[in-house]
Amino acid sequence: MNAPLLQIRDLSVGYLTDDGAFRAVKNVSFDIGRGELFGLAGESGCGKSTIAYAITRLSKPPAWVAGGEVLLDGEDLLRLPEAALQKVRWRRIGMVFQSAMNSLNPLMRIEAQFHDVLSRHTGASKAQSRARAEEMFKLVGIPAARLDNYPYQFSGGMRQRIVIAICLALQPELIIMDEPTTALDVVVQREILEQVIDLQRSHGFSVLFITHDLHLMAQLCHRIGVMLKGELVEVGDVRQVSRAPVHDYTRRLWGAIPQLPGHGAAA
Repeated sequence: MNAPLLQIRDLSVGYLTDDGAFRAVKNVSFDIGRGELFGLAGESGCGKSTIAYAITRLSKPPAWVAGGEVLLDGEDLLRLPEAALQKVRWRRIGMVFQSAMNSLNPLMRIEAQFHDVLSRHTGASKAQSRARAEEMFKLVGIPAARLDNYPYQFSGGMRQRIVIAICLALQPELIIMDEPTTALDVVVQREILEQVIDLQRSHGFSVLFITHDLHLMAQLCHRIGVMLKGELVEVGDVRQVSRAPVHDYTRRLWGAIPQLPGHGAAA
C-alpha cells in the first residue's frame, strides 16, 4: 500500500434510541493509501454507511461520534472547526451517495447544480462552471448539451454518472462511494464500475467503496475490509481475503455468492 492518505483509528459511533444508547461502530481502524481503492463490505446494518458519514462529519442526531480519530494527512477531521472542515468537504473528500436521484435537486437543471458546487467552493463564474461541467460530462460519456436537462430526464445509470462527475469536478483526493450501483441492473453496474476504474487510473484519487456485494468489490478494489455488527473483523489484500479468508463470517459471505457451473470462486 502507498503512504496512507486517510487513517481511521479506533472510530466508534453511537445512536440514541428509546431504549438508550446503541453502539453501531465499535473501535474500527483501517488505512486508505494514496491512489488505493479500498472496499468496505458487510451486510445491511453493519455500520458501513455510518463510518462514511462519520468520516465526513455528516452524521446527524441521534447519531454521534463516541471516540477515535479520522486523520487526513495526519490532521484529525473530527476536531476541525466547522470553517476548516468546509474546506475539506468536497474539495479533498467527495462523496457519492446511494441514491443519485436523491442527491440531485429535481427542480434545478444539471448545469445549475454544477455551478452551485463550483461557485461555493472555488468562486467560479457561470461561464467557468459551464466549461468545467462540459469537461466532466465528456469524462463520464454524456453529451454536453444535456447539461440543460433536469434530473428526471436521465436514466438511473446516467444520473449516477452525473453525481460522479459533480464529485470529480473539484478534483478530490478521496472519493467515498456508498453503494453507488444500488438499484441498477448488472449491465449498467459494470459500465459504471469500469468507468470508475478508468477515472481513478487517470486521475489518481483514492476510493472508499462501500457495498454488501463482495463479488462486485473484488472486481474493483485493491484491499477489502469486512464489517460484522459494527466491528471490522478482517482486512487484507483482495486475493487473500477472497481465497484464504481468516474470519468465519468472511468465508460465509464468499460462500453465499452463487457460482455458475464450471466456474471457480469469485475473484
